[in-house]
Amino acid sequence: MSPDGQDSRTIMRLRFGVGAIGILLPVVLPLGNWIMDWTKSRTGVEVWPGSMSGSYYTSTRDIFVGSLCALGVFLIAYRFNPKQDLASTLAGFLALGVAFCPTAPSANATAGQQLVGAVHLGFAGLLLFTLAGFCWAMGQAQEFTGDGNKTVRFVCHAAGTLIPVFVVLAGLMSAAKIGVGMAFTPLYLFEALSVWAFGFAWLVAAFALAKKIGALAAG
Repeated sequence: MSPDGQDSRTIMRLRFGVGAIGILLPVVLPLGNWIMDWTKSRTGVEVWPGSMSGSYYTSTRDIFVGSLCALGVFLIAYRFNPKQDLASTLAGFLALGVAFCPTAPSANATAGQQLVGAVHLGFAGLLLFTLAGFCWAMGQAQEFTGDGNKTVRFVCHAAGTLIPVFVVLAGLMSAAKIGVGMAFTPLYLFEALSVWAFGFAWLVAAFALAKKIGALAAG
């Protein structure tokens, strides 16, 4: 059981769900676009959107929005201790904000779309920084004390450190318009690295808890 009483298996499943979304989403979005273009015999120009958020204007819009909604629900439902509960709930609502406030289209955006797009960027930035803080908190949790959990702590702390770095690099790339017009943009790369970092940390934490549950069951 967690300190707040949520069943350990539920925590494990939520961690797996969050981690799986983080690992798969950056790959599934362009792959889905490629499949849709291939099946419809199109040119494939929309396979790689300029950013992950740009997937809203591609064939994988529903996957992008649905994945963010699932991520938001998983994070809001997650309960472990007061510090992690606050971070996960905040991150969950931010994920929903990213889903329902789309980024502005790359061309011919109206004033309303630009305003909503600015809100989207705010939600997205806060979401990633909140997830970075959560990774740090998860790495310092009492369940991962002891020499046997050094790898888990390292992965969580590494993710908590790397995510802000990737977010800043993504912002600099976007502001400098580096890679505009490229099929695979640096902006998408650094966004994907941010999402992969937190996804990997959550999966490692899930596997560690699964191992612990298995050991308890065996005992």
